[in-house]
Amino acid sequence: MKLTLWTYEGPPHVGAMRVATGMKGLHYVLHAPQGDTYADLLFTMIERRDHRPPVTYTTFQARDLGGDTATLFKTACQDAVTRFAPEALIVGASCTAELIQDDPAGLAESMNLGIPVIPLDLPSYQRKEGFGTDETFLQIVRHLAKPVARTAQITANLIGPTALGFRHRDDIVEVTRLLADMGIAVNVCAPMGARPSDIARLGAAQFNVLMYPEHAESAARWLETNFKQPYTKSVPIGVGATHDFLAEVAAITGLPCKSDTSRLRLPWWTCSVDSTYLTGKRVFIFGDGTHVAAAARIARDEMGFEVAGLGCFNREMARPIRALAKEYGVEALITDDYLEVEAAIAALHPEMILGTQMERHIGKRLGIPCAVISAPVHVQDFPARYSPQMGWEGANVIFDTWVHPLVMGLEEHLLHMFRDDFEFHDEAGASHHGGKHVARPVGAEAAAAAAIEVGSMPAEIAFPAQDTQPETATESNVIWLSDAENELRKIPFFVRGKARRNTEKYAEGKGLTRISIETLYEAKAHYAR
Repeated sequence: MKLTLWTYEGPPHVGAMRVATGMKGLHYVLHAPQGDTYADLLFTMIERRDHRPPVTYTTFQARDLGGDTATLFKTACQDAVTRFAPEALIVGASCTAELIQDDPAGLAESMNLGIPVIPLDLPSYQRKEGFGTDETFLQIVRHLAKPVARTAQITANLIGPTALGFRHRDDIVEVTRLLADMGIAVNVCAPMGARPSDIARLGAAQFNVLMYPEHAESAARWLETNFKQPYTKSVPIGVGATHDFLAEVAAITGLPCKSDTSRLRLPWWTCSVDSTYLTGKRVFIFGDGTHVAAAARIARDEMGFEVAGLGCFNREMARPIRALAKEYGVEALITDDYLEVEAAIAALHPEMILGTQMERHIGKRLGIPCAVISAPVHVQDFPARYSPQMGWEGANVIFDTWVHPLVMGLEEHLLHMFRDDFEFHDEAGASHHGGKHVARPVGAEAAAAAAIEVGSMPAEIAFPAQDTQPETATESNVIWLSDAENELRKIPFFVRGKARRNTEKYAEGKGLTRISIETLYEAKAHYAR
């Protein structure tokens, strides 16, 4: 563990909270010191849930460490059962409480609470949040799932969606619709929306749809081994992946592959004039393994982008992401350090970033458009509207989400290009049809002009003479003169970085220490040959 400003994953008990919060009738008793209740904010403020997570904390303090903290835990368990009347209880310890070794599992089992008690062994100092969701759901399935007769109709379980997941709520609706088009009903969706009694009837379905491998692959494997339920390997994010998913479902069930693609607009839009001029853009992709793999395929095969780099923060997905990177001809970045990610992006100079909330901030600092494709995310990525990532509607949402930052970047570039125009410069007033154009002095210039008018400040002091060629230092040893810097800003943002690097390389090769507008055009002519 290390102290950091941002983190891609919390400790594993946060993953357990995601599972518990997604379910109903399940309660989590967490042996934790006072202060660990901060995790509640992730759900009530970021996900904007209308109720707090079903978690009871022991909240022991420093003075309790010299006494009987085990009794505090047992009291918390009894109080939780009495107050909330859950169908089942999961128990565990936070990273701090793990050090005092009170054995929450053994303590809870010895109390004879009258409901199933599921112990969680989540090594806080070796594993992280993704492992916490996967392991917690596995233990719930192992303890509660029972052998039952299959349903007469072909049904499927949707497994993997949790609370605080990236668009999990809407993905459930979209996948349910895809299955319904083939005549397949959903038996149980878990953890999201399921009760412990629902987990007991998982075995009634003919197969499982593994929506998010990070959160439920262990449970899917266990169900395949013990209940002989196959599970899908294709994650339906993107047009191609959705077709693959439906074909896989057809192969498992023997049903004909059917789907209503009337809602699908991405293929037409990607061929339209408004988007074809964005093809060939170099993108850097980073996030959890599932969404990164899906985004890479969409970027290259469906949007016409070039994948300049990719990686993931969850080490459990390191092997498949490294294999995928090799297929795309790039080197995978496997790290949970956002500073390493920023350094990689800065070195590659992509035209766009597809990432998490952290990459959104990195993009702001580097001046690169960014679209969010993966958790961790902030409040704006839990929209009130229907906004899935999976299925046909998910493909439409992804197109909009990715293309809009590029389009808005172009709009800003055009506004900047014309900022010196007599009508559109920053100090100009409104120029609508039928209205009179009036100059609008702003800020310090307006104050200085007023001072000159009343005679309180000489003009030479109010508006001192400016150096006609101010200089801008760069990381290299060359300096950009103002005329060259202004001309550089007229170049579209998505190739401006390359133009700057090529010009500086050209200047250094010629032994120049200053870049003028003539140097800029000479470099352009040199690299155009």
